[in-house]
Amino acid sequence: MANIKIEEISSFIKAQIKEYSGVLETKEVGTVIRVGDGIAIVHGLDNAMNGELLEFPNNVYGMVLNLEQNCVGAILFGNTSLVKEGDQVKLTNRILEVPVGDELIGRVIDPLGNPLDGCGKIKTTKTRPIEKKATGVMARQSVKQPLQTGLKVIDALVPIGRGQRELIIGDRQTGKTSIAIDTIINQKGQNVICIYVAIGQKESTVNNVCETLKKYKAMDYTIVVNASSSNPSPLLYLAPYSGVTIGEEFMFNGKDVLIIYDDLSKHAVSYRELSLLLKRPPGREAYPGDVFYLHSRLLERSAKLSKELGGGSITALPIIETQAGDISAYIPTNVISITDGQIFLESKLFYSGVRPAINPGLSVSRVGGSAQIKAIKKVSGTLRIDLASYRELEAFTQFGSDLDPITKAKLERGKRTIEVLKQDLHAPLEVSKQVVILYALSNGYLDRIDIERIKDFEKDLYFKLDNSDEGKAIMNEINEFKEIMNKENLDKFLSEFAKEF
Repeated sequence: MANIKIEEISSFIKAQIKEYSGVLETKEVGTVIRVGDGIAIVHGLDNAMNGELLEFPNNVYGMVLNLEQNCVGAILFGNTSLVKEGDQVKLTNRILEVPVGDELIGRVIDPLGNPLDGCGKIKTTKTRPIEKKATGVMARQSVKQPLQTGLKVIDALVPIGRGQRELIIGDRQTGKTSIAIDTIINQKGQNVICIYVAIGQKESTVNNVCETLKKYKAMDYTIVVNASSSNPSPLLYLAPYSGVTIGEEFMFNGKDVLIIYDDLSKHAVSYRELSLLLKRPPGREAYPGDVFYLHSRLLERSAKLSKELGGGSITALPIIETQAGDISAYIPTNVISITDGQIFLESKLFYSGVRPAINPGLSVSRVGGSAQIKAIKKVSGTLRIDLASYRELEAFTQFGSDLDPITKAKLERGKRTIEVLKQDLHAPLEVSKQVVILYALSNGYLDRIDIERIKDFEKDLYFKLDNSDEGKAIMNEINEFKEIMNKENLDKFLSEFAKEF
C-alpha cells in the first residue's frame, strides 16, 4: 500500500468543501382530510394563496377557493376518483393559468386548454392567469364602433358596440343561442375573433353549434371553450374565466374580440353547488353572498381599450335563462345591473312566428346611437315608436270599433314593420341591405305591398342590389360613407323596383 501524504488528504478535503453547495429546498406539504364531489379539504397548507394551484398525487391538480383557520378548501380538476383521504398535497406557488394565442383559433378546448376536437396537441407556449383585475377607467375609451349582428331588429333598435356588454335574456327555447351564433357568423371578414363558451350545455348541442360554425366557415376565426353538463362543477365554474383570459391576449394585442357566455345561469348554479359543498353560508335562493362579484369581475373584463394600449376590445354577450319570463329573479337582476343593456326574448312572440322573438319594449342598449352608423340611425329613428303605437292600437282595435284612416294607416305600417324585422335562422344581413329595406319601410314603399308578399319583396330587392349596377353603387356608397349620400338615387331605385314588383 502506497504511502498517502497528509497534505494530499487535506487538499482533497478542502476541494470537496469548496465544491459543496448547501442549497436546502423546502416544500410545504398538506394532507387531504376530506374529499368528494370535486372538492378536497386539505390540512397543513398555512401559506396557501387564494386561487393557487395545488398538486395532488396521480397528476391531479386543484385550485384553492376557501381559506380557513386550520385548512383550505380546493376544487379539483381531472379524475377526482384518484384523490383519497390521507394523500399528500404540495403547494406550487403558481396561480392557475390557461394557454393563449393564435394557435387556439379554430379549436374546441376544455377550460384548462386541453383539446377536445381530436385535432392534436395545441402548440402554444404562452399562458395567462385566469384571474385578473379588470382594466381601469383611465385605460378605456368610450364605446363608439358598431359590432353588427346582421339582425335588423338588433342593429336598428338595440345596437351593440365593440367593448359593450349586452345581455341576451329569455326563457328556454326562445332563440337566445341562435342570436349569438348569427352574430358570430356575421363577423366573417370583420377582423373580429369570436369565442363561444358553452357552460353546462349538452354535448349534442355543442356539437351542433360547432357544425353550424363550420358550415358557414366561421370556425376560421372562432374558439370554442366547452364545459359540458357531463363535466364536474369546478370546470363549469372555470369555463367563462378561461374564455375571457384567452380573449384578453388578443385584446391587448390590439384586436377586437366577441365572446359569448352560454349561459351564466348554469355558471351561477355550479358556483352555488361548490359554495354549499365548501360550507359557505347560503343567502337568497341558496346562492352565496359573493354571487354578484362572481359575474361582475367576469363581465368588467370586457372593455374598449384606449389608443395608447392598442385600441383592442372585448364585446361580451352573456346569456341568461329566465323562468316563465321573470326578469326580476335574483341572477337575472344581478346580471342586468352589470351589463350595458339587454335583448329580451319573449315566448309569446316566438310561438306566434315573430323570429327573432325580441320584445323591443323591454330590450334596451345603454350605448345606443353611438354604436350605430349614421345611415341606420336615420332610417331606424321612428321604428321603436311605430312598434309601440302599433301594439297599443292592436290591443284597442280588438274591441271592434270603427277606425279612422290615420289609425288604419298606423296599423298597416306596424304590421309591415313586424314583418320586415322577421329574419330567417343563420341568415345575417349586411348593414347596407338593412339600411335600404328600413328606408323603404319608413318611406312608405311597402305600404301597397300585401303583407304575405313582403318576404318575396325583400328577397327580390336584395337580389337586385347584388346584381344591378345601381344597386351595387348604393351599397358601396353606404359601406364607404356610412350614410345615405344621395337620397334621390335611392328613391328612384326603390320606386322603379316597387313598380316592377
